[in-house]
Amino acid sequence: MKQPPSALLFIASACPHCPTVLQALSDLIKSGDISQLNVFNLQHTPEEAAKYNVRSVPWLKIGPFELVGLRSKSEIKDWIKRIDDPDAMGDYFTELMTTGEMDKVQQIVAKSPETFSTLIHLIADSKTTLSARIGVGAIMEEFAGQQILKDNIEPLAELTKHKEALVRNDVCFYLGLSRDKKAKPFIEALLNDENDEVKEVAAEALEELDVSLTR
Repeated sequence: MKQPPSALLFIASACPHCPTVLQALSDLIKSGDISQLNVFNLQHTPEEAAKYNVRSVPWLKIGPFELVGLRSKSEIKDWIKRIDDPDAMGDYFTELMTTGEMDKVQQIVAKSPETFSTLIHLIADSKTTLSARIGVGAIMEEFAGQQILKDNIEPLAELTKHKEALVRNDVCFYLGLSRDKKAKPFIEALLNDENDEVKEVAAEALEELDVSLTR
């Protein structure tokens, strides 16, 4: 039988929502959904809070998920069930980006480069919300010219063949942001795309790429 996950919770004495989350987690320990719970009071353990970059409470970590704010027992239980769900990280990233926490997504991807594949999945999924797409774009711009983007040129290039023009358009721009000559042939191929906007973005991306390669 698989070991249930442990949980880490930061609370504060004056926090109105912390008792609700703490009670929910206590119930989940009793039911066996959580194996262990570590609780820190933010005011008395600032060094621990700094380790996890905790800025507001209640702050809960279960598996790869950091959940901030009031969460019901059923909601926490749903996240526990999805720890090993390959689609869960995409939903988690979407939630973070929708609530303006793009910096957290960027930190996660920078710390765990394998999660870059989640960004690629969000780019490819036509059901990805507009706010999440904007968030992915902002994160990609932060990674411009960095190794993590260079290392993902090939999986990104696969999306230049996507049936949706929006996806081809976005990925063309991101390939340009790689500032790597390996991306050039994939961008050039989009100069003949059936969509005029994609062709325009390809031309601009190619121009920017050539400029960056001559610096």
